[in-house]
Amino acid sequence: MAHLTIAERIIQELLRTRLPLDDDELARRLDVQPRQTINQACRRLEQSRRLRRYIGTHGKIVNELLGGTLPAAAMVAQEVLPEPAAGDSAAQRRAEGVMLGLLGERLGKTLRPRRFALPDGARVEVDGADEELTLLVEAWAHQGPPKSAQKHKILADAMRLLFVASMLPVPPRLVLCLSDEEAARHFTIARSWAATALRTFDIHVEVVELPAELRNEILSAQQRQYR
Repeated sequence: MAHLTIAERIIQELLRTRLPLDDDELARRLDVQPRQTINQACRRLEQSRRLRRYIGTHGKIVNELLGGTLPAAAMVAQEVLPEPAAGDSAAQRRAEGVMLGLLGERLGKTLRPRRFALPDGARVEVDGADEELTLLVEAWAHQGPPKSAQKHKILADAMRLLFVASMLPVPPRLVLCLSDEEAARHFTIARSWAATALRTFDIHVEVVELPAELRNEILSAQQRQYR
């Protein structure tokens, strides 16, 4: 890395992340000071038509590689979302956060909620993704066999994963994370078109076991909903 110019390091980082980055973020990632050094290098790269600079979703100018390096469909801004606070979220959201942590330990990844801003201004969120966007996850903490509407909810989650994956330059692994074998059965071993569809589109179903106290909290919440 010591033999690379600042411009070459910028290009390498944009290739690695595959997402537009602003000058401040590039300076932080590359440990370059002052920030103006990054700004000047990016301007020269823009003049040589190696990248383009435009105002991103947060009002800051971001840098995006050109020259066919990345497909146009992959040019979406993305941000890490804060984890829901235990005191502010419902039992299911708290449980889903625990599930993402358990799944991350299993797969050796740190998973956090992620929001993607699409070119047309729309936004789409996934429950969990790693920093490199090699793994996208939707989590569902339901206990017991799913009802008809809940089956549709899981299939909508699967569609969301496929949609986000279609915009990324490198196909990520797609996972539906559940916390109960009975809840997962319809999407794994049952003779259902849903299970077949998930296998066809290579969407994996992972089941993690919740702590007993949190599982009981979910069951109590479900009982209140069904009354």
